[in-house]
Amino acid sequence: MKNNNDKEVSRRNMWSGILFGVGLIAFIDETVFHQLLRWHHFYDKSTTDIGLISDGIFHAFSWFATIAGLFLFADLRRRNGLIFQRWLGGVLLGIGVFQLYDGLIQHKWMRIHQIRYVDNVIVYDIVWNVSAFIILFIGLFLLFRKSQNSKLKEKTANE
Repeated sequence: MKNNNDKEVSRRNMWSGILFGVGLIAFIDETVFHQLLRWHHFYDKSTTDIGLISDGIFHAFSWFATIAGLFLFADLRRRNGLIFQRWLGGVLLGIGVFQLYDGLIQHKWMRIHQIRYVDNVIVYDIVWNVSAFIILFIGLFLLFRKSQNSKLKEKTANE
């Protein structure tokens, strides 16, 4: 059975990954869809100037999340507590949750922006949300799958 310190290290790996994943996907979203492709702004229900300001705030948020995740990552490395599979699972979970939140809540429920303003937006929505579910489930799988190292540790502890 894991002690409290093992649970805390495991939790910190997950949260470091989640923060980094949210920051990374928000940065990619803002860079690719907002700046390079110019498909939308974070907030499209006002003027272009307000849209650009909202993009700047969104960009700052993405960097704060990324840097917070990397600070936790560095602390885990310093303490020899990095569990890469768990951290990577957290990254993918953060990416999937963010993308699903963006696709369902911001695009469809709040309607603050769409992926792209075209007649057949449903194709973009399906690709966006299905890929979010796939990434999210891979992250959950990695988070809750027992690694070979933990199986070996449990086996040796029980002997």
